[in-house]
Amino acid sequence: MAAAGSTPTRAGMPAPNSILSSRDFAPRALGQTTAAATHELRARYRILRTDEVDAKDEALSHVQLKNVMATGTAVATRATGDDFAGTARAAAKLSIASARTEEFSDVKDLIASLPPKNKMVHHNPKITTEEDSERVQEEERNVRVTAFLYAASRENDNDFHLIVGRDPASDTPMYMTMEISGLPASNDASFATLKAARDAYKGFFGNDLPGASYDFYDPPIKINVEGSLFFDMSHATGRSPGPPSLHDDMPVIWEVHPISKIVFEP
Repeated sequence: MAAAGSTPTRAGMPAPNSILSSRDFAPRALGQTTAAATHELRARYRILRTDEVDAKDEALSHVQLKNVMATGTAVATRATGDDFAGTARAAAKLSIASARTEEFSDVKDLIASLPPKNKMVHHNPKITTEEDSERVQEEERNVRVTAFLYAASRENDNDFHLIVGRDPASDTPMYMTMEISGLPASNDASFATLKAARDAYKGFFGNDLPGASYDFYDPPIKINVEGSLFFDMSHATGRSPGPPSLHDDMPVIWEVHPISKIVFEP
């Protein structure tokens, strides 16, 4: 587990007994500064690597737990590379809505603008989880929001699953899922935009990308993020996605998916 006394108590952090390793993190751009840069500048975040996974995902095995605790290495997912390796609602997940971009300064306001779950579950026409399930009218929205990245994991379909929330100083915590998508075919209309977003994400974290379990960031990382809205019909029943430590403050199964642009430390 993390070293004694190292577990932060701020809102949005993992349960102390879920932390398997803890280390300083310098974003790649900061890590390439001159030798005269201070340690505080070079490493102003910590990555808290945990055993937390989404409710429908397999728990880490004993061997995986021991390896993370011993080495700090992220648990690999089944898929590798950058190509999208899933099927559920692939047509919608890999498309970008054709709509103007709506601006939000708070995740809470974005969440308040979303249609209720019951309406989407009983949508007419029905939303299926088939590979060719395209965007419905309510998903033809693009948004831009200033927010904070609290946690992330890598899914078996090669999407990076980001837990994005309100300013840590806000009165009430609230989070939602936003996803850096695995890439469609190179001749797809969305390929260049999705690749640019994925490259920006991978460029910031360098060799410190998350794996199959959630990494938490202390402090949460300020971001500007843009993307299209998506209703996650795969989780219309059962426990919804998100790390257990933050799940109670994740009121929707709506996502920003795919992310079309992400800017760190704006």
